[in-house]
This record gives sequence, structure tokens and C-alpha cells, in this order.
Amino acid sequence: MDASWSSQLVSEFEKPYFHQLVEFVRNEYAAGPCFPPGKLIFNAFAQTPFDQVKVVILGQDPYHDIGQAHGLCFSVQEGVAFPPSLRNIFQEVQSETGTPVPQNGDLTRWAQQGVFLLNTCLTVRAHQAFSHSGKGWEMFTDAVIHLLSTKCEHLVFLLWGAPAGRKSALIDESRHLVLQSAHPSPLSAYRGFFGNRHFLLCNEYLISHGRKPIVW
Repeated sequence: MDASWSSQLVSEFEKPYFHQLVEFVRNEYAAGPCFPPGKLIFNAFAQTPFDQVKVVILGQDPYHDIGQAHGLCFSVQEGVAFPPSLRNIFQEVQSETGTPVPQNGDLTRWAQQGVFLLNTCLTVRAHQAFSHSGKGWEMFTDAVIHLLSTKCEHLVFLLWGAPAGRKSALIDESRHLVLQSAHPSPLSAYRGFFGNRHFLLCNEYLISHGRKPIVW
């Protein structure tokens, strides 16, 4: 985790729920395969320092198959096949911007431009979606969203799907742009994700506030 985040979150790390969460995660990783690798749990916080965040994309929990998750929501490491949601994200980027679908699904290139790729839960047991839900991660990531909302100006929050959309209650929409749509999953992408123009709208907002647009 970048020091800029550590200094902002020090009080959160001291709360009882976070100590219980750390103990739970340690026990889970000791008991069997969990993802992402331990050193990458806070990868989003390492790749995008607090004072460089321009855009927030909120996922759910990490990919739970071997070799996929590396601590950035929707992202997979180079050489890993695109999961369906990521494929649909790239399809929408191509439709909006004309950018060709990339050769790999590693979104580190976005993170290093200021796109904070946050999952609601930061860990998961292998092959068991949502297995670490309700253990404290949601409280932590809610605190992170609230922190960004209150201490930053003119961020863009991309909230895809109903669970992400509920986080809008944590965001001051008088200070930030909140864009919501259906999730990019194949189950819902045709119900409003495709054609949402979020990548273009995001960049228009950043430019209007004197910030460099994202190269999607």
C-alpha cells in the first residue's frame, strides 16, 4: 500500500473490526488457496496513490480462479484469458473511443493513470465467489469510498450493477460525478452497460475540471 493511503487510513486500521478482519484473512490463507496472492491484496492502493486518484471503478470480489486476481478490479494478469465482464468492458471502450481491444487484460495501465480499481471485498477463497463477504471488507471499502468523497474534488465514480450503485449513498454528488449503469456481466451488459458512454463522459468531466483524460 502506498504511504499516501496508509496515512489516510491509519485510524481505520486501528478499529476492532479491522483487527478481526486481518485475523480472518490470515486464517483463510493458511487454510487453503485464496486470491489474490497475499502481497497483492492492496495492489489497487499501491498502483494508484491517494493524491493521484481521478476515477474510481468499483467491482465486487476478486476473481476466484487460479492466476486471475491480482488486486485490481476486473483486471487479469498478462497471459490470462479475458473473463466475460472484462471482454465486455473492452468492447464498450472500443465502441466509444475506437481504441482496439488490447492484447492483455492487465489494467495496471489504467491504475497508473489515476483509475482506482477497487473491489468491495479484497479477498476470496479459491473457487468460492463471495466467500469473504460479510467479514469486514465492506466496512473497510465503504470507509475508503467515503474518504475519497470527502477529501478529494472532482472525481468520477463508475458504478456498474446494483451492488456498486448502492455505494452512491456514500458519495457527495455535488463534488463528484457519479455514473451508474448495468453491470458488464453477460447477464446484464445488454440492459444498459453497452452504450452507457461512461468512458467518454468520464474524460469530458476530467477535461472540464482541468485534469488529464484517461487513455482507455
